[in-house]
This record gives sequence, C-alpha cells and structure tokens, in this order.
Amino acid sequence: MTNSRDEIWTRIRAEVEADAAEEPALAGFLHTAVLSHGRLEDALSYILAQKLGSPNITSLSLQDLIREAFDAEAAIGAAFREDLRAVVSRDPACRGYSAPLLYFKGFHSLQAYRVAHHYWTHQRPTLARYLQSRISEVFAVDIHPGAQIGKGIMFDHATSIVIGETAVVEDDFSMLHEVTLGGTGKVGGDRHPKIGKGVMIGAGAKVLGNIRVGEGAKIGAGSVVLEDVEPFTTVAGVPARPVSYPVHGLPALDLEANPID
Repeated sequence: MTNSRDEIWTRIRAEVEADAAEEPALAGFLHTAVLSHGRLEDALSYILAQKLGSPNITSLSLQDLIREAFDAEAAIGAAFREDLRAVVSRDPACRGYSAPLLYFKGFHSLQAYRVAHHYWTHQRPTLARYLQSRISEVFAVDIHPGAQIGKGIMFDHATSIVIGETAVVEDDFSMLHEVTLGGTGKVGGDRHPKIGKGVMIGAGAKVLGNIRVGEGAKIGAGSVVLEDVEPFTTVAGVPARPVSYPVHGLPALDLEANPID
C-alpha cells in the first residue's frame, strides 16, 4: 500500500502534527514514533518494539522482526487498518486514528498477537511463544499465537483478556476487559470457543469450551457461557441463558447502544 493511497496513514500524520504543535513537550516523542516514518507499518513496528523490547530481544531487533512480518504478510496491514477503523467508529472515547496507534493497549496487544501468529504459522513457534509471553507481561493480555482472529476487532480496555489456542474469532468483533475465551479444562484438542461475526462480549464474561457463539450475538457482563449461543441472541447470567434479541443486527458495531459492561 503506497502512502498516497493510505488515507488512514495520512490522517494519522495530520493528527500527530497538530498534537505536536499543541503540546511541545511531546513533540520529540511524536516525531520519533510517527512523523519520522514513511509508512504506517514502520510506525507501528517502532511503537510495538519500544513497548515489547527487553534484554532478551532488544527493541531494535524486535522492530526488524515485526516489520519483517508486516512485509511478508500484507493481510496483517489490512487487518490492523480495519482494527483502527473499528476503534474509531465504536469507542466514544476515541477522537482519531492516532490515539489507538499511540496509546491504546487493546490495539497494541492485538497487533502484537498478529505478529506472533505470523511466526507461529511460519514454523517459528519459539519466537511466537516468546512474543506471547511478552505481550502478557506488558499489556496483561494473553492470546495464544495459534488462535485465529479476524479483522475489524476492538478490545476496549483489554486488561486480563485471555484467548486460547484453538479459539476462532470472526470479523467485526468487540469485547471489553477481563473476558476469557478458554477451555473447560476437561478436554484436549479443539477445546476453545468459536465466535461469529459481529459478536459483542461484555466485561468479565467467560466463554468456555468448544462451543459456537453465533453471528450478531451479545453476551452480558460477568456471564459464564458453557453452551452454544444462537445467532442474534443476547445471553446473560451464570450459567448464561437467552434473555432477549439485540436491537442491532451486529451489536459489536455499536458499543454505545449496548451498555452491558
């Protein structure tokens, strides 16, 4: 994707230039993190590497590894642009594309997972597991690199999210903090949930086992889901039971209309 066609990158640069002019104390940081780079991929590589670097893998080395994944798999760049759009359109606290890029750990943890997943699927599992560990340490988000996550994803707040190895999350998904997509601990193999398009999961909910949450479903905050959820159905409780049908076909797309946290 060239800069001239990358509308999101153009808007990010304009937002950051305005922020640097408004807040001179951060001008150096904003220039280094964003304005010194020619592509969104390069800026995101730098930002993630600065957060995830350690004595084991320096930020500079990690930046090269992240950029290598982005360059090798164009679908990652397409996905994180859709994730940025998702945050801007669904989060009422977000005022522009530069905010999640620079400051939102839900966005950061998801993009770092995408890098780990790239290496997991390209026969570098040791590096993928290391990245999973660092993501968990830095962002308090634990996503197994084998999980499959679509695009247009928003993790709001993100702290204490857990997603297991065989979980599948389809496009246009939203969830809040302290959500687990995990196993029951009773079986091996394919043991984690499958989440349909447009699903919304409230804070603290636990979805456990190899079950299906259908397209457009909504799961209430604090619920424990142990059985399949039909499409376009709201469930809540412990254990979760159907309580209503969402007004919106894809509740994940409109958090303000779904106050379930």
